[in-house]
Amino acid sequence: MSPRTRLWLVAVGGAGLAALLVAACLDLPRFGGDRHPYGDRAVEASLSRHTANTVASVTFDQRAFDTLGEMSILFAAVLGCVVLLRQTRDEHRARPEPAAVSRPVRRYALLVLPVALLTGLYVVAHGQVSPGGGFQGGVVAATALHLLYLGADYRALERVRPLVPYETGDALAAYLVTGLAALLGGSAFLANTLLPYGTFNTLASAGTVPLLNAAIGMEVACAVVVLLAGFLDQAVEIVDEGENAQAHDDPDQRGK
Repeated sequence: MSPRTRLWLVAVGGAGLAALLVAACLDLPRFGGDRHPYGDRAVEASLSRHTANTVASVTFDQRAFDTLGEMSILFAAVLGCVVLLRQTRDEHRARPEPAAVSRPVRRYALLVLPVALLTGLYVVAHGQVSPGGGFQGGVVAATALHLLYLGADYRALERVRPLVPYETGDALAAYLVTGLAALLGGSAFLANTLLPYGTFNTLASAGTVPLLNAAIGMEVACAVVVLLAGFLDQAVEIVDEGENAQAHDDPDQRGK
């Protein structure tokens, strides 16, 4: 395909997208007005299904299929990074040399690590009750583990971060499995009819919203761990054959 043809395709596609956006904006409620049909319906549906957090109700119930698309994008992005950052034939894996860590950094990192990890799990567990959810909590929990890299060294991180379980957790597609369970139960895909709604404003309320929220939290956390592992391996362990001698001679080129 020539550059001219690609330019025409982008122009036509962009013009079509712009026309759709303009048409949608013209039909929006007046700014500052008291007519908010979508918001009113979202809140009503959230309360009727015992979901205290309306955003979680929209994400994991009313528009749960859209969330599946977002999760698929993250999975595809991580898969692409893993393929691009894989060890090639002209590279080898060097054992990382621990670097000196100042005591304040070590103390702070090791002290904050369990707090940050518990905070991430708390945000995931309470996603249907309070602000937060699987996306936010999953990222917090995954990055909390990497405080061990800052406070200790890379080998310590590798001991608590075996990649196989995290890769398996990312590939399990628990969100998709929950949607298929609804089909087996005689309902629609990802419909919130599989479980009773429970008592409002409790962790057991909102039907399948807590399950989907937890599934997203697990998949996001595993995906972020696998993604960061690929970049850290490239920066710390995987080196080019021609750079091996330089890395041994220059301490600044060594990993932690």
